[in-house]
Amino acid sequence: MELRHLRYFSVLAEELHFGRAARRLSISQPPLSVAIRQLEDTVGARLFERNSKEVRLTPAGDALRVSARRLLQQAEEAALEARDIAQGSAGRLRIGFVGAMLYRGLPQALRAFQAKHPAVRITLTELNSGVQIAELMHDRLDLGFVHTARMPPELQHRLLLTEPFVCCLPAGHALARRRALAPAELRGEPFVLFSREASPDYHERILSICADAGFHPEVRHEVRHWLAVVSLVSQGMGVALVPQAMRHSALSGAVFRPLDREVTPSEAYGVWRAGPPNMLVQRLLDGLAKSLRESAKR
Repeated sequence: MELRHLRYFSVLAEELHFGRAARRLSISQPPLSVAIRQLEDTVGARLFERNSKEVRLTPAGDALRVSARRLLQQAEEAALEARDIAQGSAGRLRIGFVGAMLYRGLPQALRAFQAKHPAVRITLTELNSGVQIAELMHDRLDLGFVHTARMPPELQHRLLLTEPFVCCLPAGHALARRRALAPAELRGEPFVLFSREASPDYHERILSICADAGFHPEVRHEVRHWLAVVSLVSQGMGVALVPQAMRHSALSGAVFRPLDREVTPSEAYGVWRAGPPNMLVQRLLDGLAKSLRESAKR
């Protein structure tokens, strides 16, 4: 059953006159008659009684009239929704993120995006980088924010932010009085470290910073979220190297000091499935990139 046939039928059911219906449809009368016969053949029932004086709906035609109007409206709504999604003004975004993104301007960027796109439904799930990549591969996320550029070729990524690592110390620690620290000064300190399982890249990056300073960290605690790292440090459980953005976590009992030299930086990436461009994803990434740059300056 073609939508064109239903549209012709619906107009004729309103006009009950082939000439007037044809004029409304901007076609001649013979194609209208052919389309109605084809629809009747598809339905398997006569829809109109017609003679030289009048056109009337049969009981079958009257029943189809209501359904046809509903189907045509649904088709129009579906087309409008598809157009809105293609233009990036409606749809949904399933977003995964690593916890540090909460301190890099992600909430602000999402609020600004939602204000411009109120018809877009956004769902957020905090996941480590590896899990996000798996969820993207299984089409359970539309966009992820991760700490690694190592990913399958089926995914595309964009570097959003590069920032330095800083030292996180308990407020009462002797080194907390210093304005800047050399990585080597952390030798022998108990470390709180980001789990290798949660983020191999970050785990290895921190070990590399320590190795370049000539020591292997004495790892006492491994956790899966940056906020947990800072929380343990704030309670005097050790020291840590964390992305600069974690300064905004505002946990009392923890202080942050810059390193006195350049080290391997922390990086944040947006990642999505390769394929036809998703306007919503690209617009959010553009807005977030701006928000991240502004947040990094604070």
